Amino acid sequence: MPFQASLSIPYPRVYLYRRIVQAKLFIDNNYAEKLDLNNISDEAYFSKFHFLRLFKSAYGKTPHQYLKYVRIEKAKEHLKNDIPVTEACFLVGFESLSSFSGLFSKLVGKSPSAYLKHHQQTKKNISKTPLAFVPGCYAYQHGWLENSNFEETDS
Repeated sequence: MPFQASLSIPYPRVYLYRRIVQAKLFIDNNYAEKLDLNNISDEAYFSKFHFLRLFKSAYGKTPHQYLKYVRIEKAKEHLKNDIPVTEACFLVGFESLSSFSGLFSKLVGKSPSAYLKHHQQTKKNISKTPLAFVPGCYAYQHGWLENSNFEETDS
């Protein structure tokens, strides 16, 4: 009896899931590049429409929504490290400062410049009064509140 390949045998779920995870990792590692649904679905070896359904089912977001999320999270990291807003925008793969700022504001709740300013002010406050940023119970437990070398000075 000759061998006949059957196209009706479904792939094991774990195999399909691995391919979706592979595509997610592709986004995670290449978020700053120009990515679209074709690039990402090709990475998982799926048609783009089938891939779109599977990705959304697995992660609750479309690949494009996930890409935007990753880019904004990476931009937040850059801003926390005092990278200027324009540079952070382009480092994470946005081509337009206005679209970056709009999306950042929508997802984070404040503009990129306000976010940067907030973190710069927080760093400044920590350097001025570091003990104010340590929970009192922790400082007390370690004897930092009594006879401490951590006294705040106005210098």
